[in-house]
Amino acid sequence: MKKSVLIGLLIAIGSTSIISCKKDYYCQCKKVYTNSNGSTSTYDDDVYTFRDTRARAESKCTNEEGTGSDLVGGSYSRECEIK
Repeated sequence: MKKSVLIGLLIAIGSTSIISCKKDYYCQCKKVYTNSNGSTSTYDDDVYTFRDTRARAESKCTNEEGTGSDLVGGSYSRECEIK
């Protein structure tokens, strides 16, 4: 009887700790434009919400980074970080 209560308690504590690790993490991205003379302009871009562990949220946030170009400012790099 004591063993089954102890095992049940350990399972309950273990599952609670796994569930509690997931929470909302906010990924703030910005675009950094560099013009031909080397000066930069930075603009806020998207904000993403990831409900996950911190490590997975950071990985997903990093996946949003990159480079590109658009009609607004030309070439840019996109930088993202967890806030």
